[in-house]
Amino acid sequence: MQVLLVEDDDTIASALAEALARERFVVTRAGSGGEALAAAPADVVLLDLGLPDMDGLDVCRRLRERSAATAIIVITARGEEADRVIGLELGADDYLVKPFGFRELLARIRAVTRRALPGGTEPVDADTEPAAGPIVAGCLLVDPRTHTVDMCGTPVELTPREFELLAYLAREPFTVHRRNRIIEDVWDPNWYGPTRTLDVHVAALRKKLGDPNVIETVRGVGFRLIPPDASGRTEG
Repeated sequence: MQVLLVEDDDTIASALAEALARERFVVTRAGSGGEALAAAPADVVLLDLGLPDMDGLDVCRRLRERSAATAIIVITARGEEADRVIGLELGADDYLVKPFGFRELLARIRAVTRRALPGGTEPVDADTEPAAGPIVAGCLLVDPRTHTVDMCGTPVELTPREFELLAYLAREPFTVHRRNRIIEDVWDPNWYGPTRTLDVHVAALRKKLGDPNVIETVRGVGFRLIPPDASGRTEG
């Protein structure tokens, strides 16, 4: 798996790159935002926000605009929830606050890449079940094998986490999924990030699908997917 490590602190970058290489990741290092944007595409980007030439959040946004399939994990000392939410809104799949343990980083990488890479490739988890066939909910089609989404005839590009969340909801349309269960199943059973993370991703899905009624909020409980009909309207 190709990993782009964007970190201007050489001490941190060297240690992380060496540890990741021992886990059989192919690591490319970038010490600035410019180098990160000029680097070859990677499966996972580990992105520090405190870069010498530009704001890491801008780098995150531009990397996401370039590729919906790349998993982006922001790694930073900025631990405020507002910073986390902004990073997620700009396209990050996860947010890890310094200091952190290497095993936690590996767990986060596994979480963001599980069932998310195009073509069903999952080099981290050997025991992961093969991707199922296409999920059809009304005129919404979600295909885990090709990592594609079609909304009533219109292709939709999603980030890996957005795709996984949509597939999770689409597998059981009309079923109300509790917030904590979604976090456990789509993110990680040991997720300690901000609870607003889920709301940010739901909002992004509604916007990209072009219909806010496709994902319905059940106040105080969670969310459910309402399949759109062939005209693009949600079924009621």
